[in-house]
Amino acid sequence: MDKKELMQKIRALRDETGISFMEIRKALEAANGDMDEARKILRQRGIQIAAKKAHREAREGLIGAYIHFSGRLGSLVEVNCETDFVARTPEFKQLVDEIALQVAGMMPRYIRREDVPESEIQRLRTEFEETIAGDIPEAHREQAWQRYLERFYSETCLLEQPLIRDQSRTVRDLVTEAITKLGENIVIRRFIRFELGEDADT
Repeated sequence: MDKKELMQKIRALRDETGISFMEIRKALEAANGDMDEARKILRQRGIQIAAKKAHREAREGLIGAYIHFSGRLGSLVEVNCETDFVARTPEFKQLVDEIALQVAGMMPRYIRREDVPESEIQRLRTEFEETIAGDIPEAHREQAWQRYLERFYSETCLLEQPLIRDQSRTVRDLVTEAITKLGENIVIRRFIRFELGEDADT
C-alpha cells in the first residue's frame, strides 16, 4: 500500500468514524490496508477505551428530543457525559439526536439487557418452551433458547438495537464510537417515548 493510497483510506475512515489520524493509521497498518479489518480493529479498540472509562462519573450532558413530522410521535432522552465542555460539542449533540430518533422509531423498553427483570426472562422461557422447544431436538434446545433471548434483547434493549440509519451497527456501537472520539464516559441515563393516544413508555 503506497503513501497516497494510505492517506486516502485514512481520510475515508476519519470521515466515517471521527477517530484520530494516528489510531486509524495504526489500525490500517495492522490490517495490511484492509478497510473492513481496520474497522473491526477500531471497533475493538473503542470497546476497550469505553470499558476503561465506564467507572468514571458522568453527570453532565443533554436532554434531547425528537418529534416526528406528523406530530403524533416523539421522545425525550437524557444522555450524560463527564464535562459541560463535551456536552456542548456538535458530536455529542448529534449523538443525543440519534438516540432520541432511535427511541421514537424503534420503541425500546429497556436501556440495557441487565435492566430486563428476571420475571420477564422467566416469561420468555415459558413462552419458548410452550411454542418452539417441542419442534427442536433436545440437544439443540439450549442453543435455540439463547438465540431466542438474543433476538428479544436486540428488539427491546436500546443499546442492543440496530441503528435506524445503519442496520450494520448498534446503538452500543454508536455510543462506543462517541466515547472514543470525545474521550469521556457517556451514559444513556433514561428515555421516554410518546405516541398520541397511548401511555408513555419509559
